[in-house]
Amino acid sequence: MTIGTTAAPASPQTSVDQLVGVIRENLRGFRRRQGLSVDGLAQLSGTDPALLTAIEEGRHRPDIGTLWTVAKALDLSFSSLLSTGGDAGTTVIRRAEQRSLTSRDGRFTSRALFPLKGERQVEFYELRLSPGADESSGGHSPGTIENILVGRGRVEVTTADGEHWLEEGDSILFEADVPHRYRNAGDGEVVLYLVMSYIL
Repeated sequence: MTIGTTAAPASPQTSVDQLVGVIRENLRGFRRRQGLSVDGLAQLSGTDPALLTAIEEGRHRPDIGTLWTVAKALDLSFSSLLSTGGDAGTTVIRRAEQRSLTSRDGRFTSRALFPLKGERQVEFYELRLSPGADESSGGHSPGTIENILVGRGRVEVTTADGEHWLEEGDSILFEADVPHRYRNAGDGEVVLYLVMSYIL
C-alpha cells in the first residue's frame, strides 16, 4: 500500500487531527484492555487524570514526554500509541504529510520515519533540537536500545555512562531503559536519526 500517491497531500492540520484521533483511540483501547480506569492509569504513570481524559476525548494533543510516560506505564512501545493497524506492501511516507510530535516547550520534535502500522521491534525517527533544547527521557521498557546518528550539528547525549559530545556524522549506541538526555548547546538546529530497538 502506498501513502500519498493517489490523493492530494493532506494539510498539516489534517495530519495533526488524524494523529490526535489515532492516539485517542489507541490510548483508550490499551487502557481498557489492561483493566485500568483513567485514574488507575494516571496513578501508574504519574500523569494528571484530567490530561488523560482530554487526550482520550481528542481535546488535547499530547507532547512526546507524556506519550513516553504513558507507553511505559502500559508496558508498550512508543509507536503502539501511534499505530493504525496492519502493515503490508510498500509504503511511501511524504514529508508534507508528516505527523510530528513536539516537547512541551516546542524545542524538540520527533517524526516517525517508518509506517505507523502494526507492532514492531525496530523504530526509526528523525529528531530535531532547536538551539537551547534540553530533552530528558525516562527509561523506556526493559531491553530498549537506542542507536543515534548525528545528521547535523553538535549534541550532548547523556547516558548511564555519562556525557558524550557528538559531532555531525558521529553515532552512539546505548541502553535506553534508564534515564537519558539530549542537549543542543549550540546556536543552530541539531538533526538526529534514531533507531530504537525493543524486546517484544
